[in-house]
Amino acid sequence: ADAIEAAVRDFPVTLVRNPSPDDGQASSVRIGLAALAGRLDAVIVALADQPLINAQDVGALIAAFKKRGTAAMVVPRVADAPGNPVIFEAALRDEWLAGHVDAACRRWRSEHPERVHWFDTDNTRYRVDIDTPEDLQRFAERTGHTLHWPVTTAG
Repeated sequence: ADAIEAAVRDFPVTLVRNPSPDDGQASSVRIGLAALAGRLDAVIVALADQPLINAQDVGALIAAFKKRGTAAMVVPRVADAPGNPVIFEAALRDEWLAGHVDAACRRWRSEHPERVHWFDTDNTRYRVDIDTPEDLQRFAERTGHTLHWPVTTAG
């Protein structure tokens, strides 16, 4: 976390740190949602381990959100598998913050399928994430790009 904070310190972002990351992704999403300030129309939740997501991918997601009809959330779907990032109306933030600590995107989707718009696409970047050293190896084999875990120094 220290290395990430140092790398983004000069960007116009608000940094928040999850004091209990072992509580899972939902706890991190909850802390991020609580840190948002001001009037919002929508929220995009993006994963930090998706190196191929680019501005065009985010733009396509926003365009799908604008065409969503009455749905509250838009989720990319590639070959019938959900992807990331997701975008949802800002009112969901308040719903989640008032609810259970483990209420996050995946759980909410399964409990409210009628409020989800699936953005069907063949863009596999929405499904690529890097969680393990094996994922890094598969990524390099598929793309020809070599990624490395951050090097930390004691000190």
